[in-house]
Amino acid sequence: MFIEYDLFRQRADALLLRIADTCRAAGRSPQEVTLLPVTKTHPAAAADYALRYGFSAVGENRVQEAIEKRAQAPGALRWELIGHLQSNKAKLAAVHFERVQSVDSEKLINALDRAAGEQGKKLAVLLQINAGNDPAKFGAEPADAAKLVECVLAKPNLQVDGLMTIAPLSDDPEVARKTFANLRTIRDELAARFGVSLRELSMGMSGDLEAAIQEGSTMVRVGTGLYGPR
Repeated sequence: MFIEYDLFRQRADALLLRIADTCRAAGRSPQEVTLLPVTKTHPAAAADYALRYGFSAVGENRVQEAIEKRAQAPGALRWELIGHLQSNKAKLAAVHFERVQSVDSEKLINALDRAAGEQGKKLAVLLQINAGNDPAKFGAEPADAAKLVECVLAKPNLQVDGLMTIAPLSDDPEVARKTFANLRTIRDELAARFGVSLRELSMGMSGDLEAAIQEGSTMVRVGTGLYGPR
């Protein structure tokens, strides 16, 4: 049985307080960090709860699941794809998402640009970088990041907003911290090299959001901490 809205509200209140406290301790404004509710594997009510609370967007991992859920969910929400995307699903992703956070190859950039052009839209993207050098994670190698930025900047139907990463699973909190610091360094170098802001750093989840915020995250992605276990 899915959770009641009141429990969701309490969890969201607590998470936003946790984010605000971490921001202040890091000398940052809480307004600099967005909480993205991740509704994957939860019913369409999860998206409804997010909008009702005041969130403007939700994150989904799978294209097909998002399509089915979006048909039942409030129309005012923005949908962001945070899961791995194969290029053969680029067309569907361009139709049903306002932003794709998991862009990790030139092939996918090309496919998304074509698909967005067919829709007559400018699709926002984040480049997913494997900043923790974790063989179990998707994402482009850090050494390939500049090539991807160059590629996406040349596309008329794409807008690159920044970078995304997922930290390796580890009992050592320093592993996540180093991953997030690495992504921020990569972003700073790319922004200077190409003269673009790359403002968004999507990094951090329930278990490591403090480290992510301390290292410059602008968006933390939380599912279980809001909706409970899947």
